[in-house]
Amino acid sequence: MSRKRALVTGITGQDGSYLAEFLLEQGYQVIGMVRRSSTVNFDRIAHLQELEALDIVQGDLLDQMSLIDILREYDPQEVYNLAAQSFVPTSWRQPVLTGEFTALGVTRVLDAIRIVNPDIRFYQASSSEMFGKVMEVPQTESTPFYPRSPYGVAKVYGHWITVNYRESYNLYACSGILFNHESPRRGLEFVTHKVTHAAARIKLGLQNELRLGNLEAQRDWGYAGDYVQAMWLMLQQDEPDDYVVSTGETHSVRELCEVAFSYLGLNYEEHVVIDEKFYRPAEVDLLIGDATKAHTQLGWKPSVDFPGLIRLMVDADLEALRTEGYG
Repeated sequence: MSRKRALVTGITGQDGSYLAEFLLEQGYQVIGMVRRSSTVNFDRIAHLQELEALDIVQGDLLDQMSLIDILREYDPQEVYNLAAQSFVPTSWRQPVLTGEFTALGVTRVLDAIRIVNPDIRFYQASSSEMFGKVMEVPQTESTPFYPRSPYGVAKVYGHWITVNYRESYNLYACSGILFNHESPRRGLEFVTHKVTHAAARIKLGLQNELRLGNLEAQRDWGYAGDYVQAMWLMLQQDEPDDYVVSTGETHSVRELCEVAFSYLGLNYEEHVVIDEKFYRPAEVDLLIGDATKAHTQLGWKPSVDFPGLIRLMVDADLEALRTEGYG
């Protein structure tokens, strides 16, 4: 029996690396798509690159023919679209590029599937940032969207074009509305990793202060390794649908600082400095997801709680710094 094949766009990102690991454990042949660039960072999947079951191919969400060629050559049964311009603050500085990748890029993938093989099962990485100025608390699959950033707006387009192709062309197309999910593989520009990395550096005497924006902003933070399993489960169901994936708990940036610093025996108030340049032009107030549908229909539940996640990240940052010769 031949292996199932899955194409993963954005495989070099946090989610792509965890999803690739998970799919390889399930016995898949994984085709990882990367952009044609001289600066692709393979650090997150370096430990997988020697595996025969992983193929890295060049393609681009801005170039539909490259997507068609990959689908024709590798004939995957599943496509996971995780590639996007995914850093919210950058979306204000590069709103058009964000729209090209994060919105129109989804359309190009879906249309490539429609042209090459409409039986392919498709997963779209939607985002809790689509809820933005929340219309209800907690947020479910039926909560109206009110995005508060160009990134959130682009994700709303990507979400609805997925629904549209599902209903117009009868594609098996799902959107996972994932709330914030973090890990030691998260980019340092994201606030969770910015905090845990700074706490580790302060503990080792490498810096003394951490500059942050709004400490009262609240998010529903989970562990990325858990969330990629929900992506896979969505494509194993009889019928395609959309699902909120979240922990159902909300925590502030202040709490994040408290957990990370106190874990190292530090008082965050002695080191964290409020800097207005890190405030967003339009802030998302209170994101907290209701993942009841994912619990009941997919059988999915998170395995790592918020304090456990932050401690995991702090430990990884300490180990990485010590490996580099610090502390």
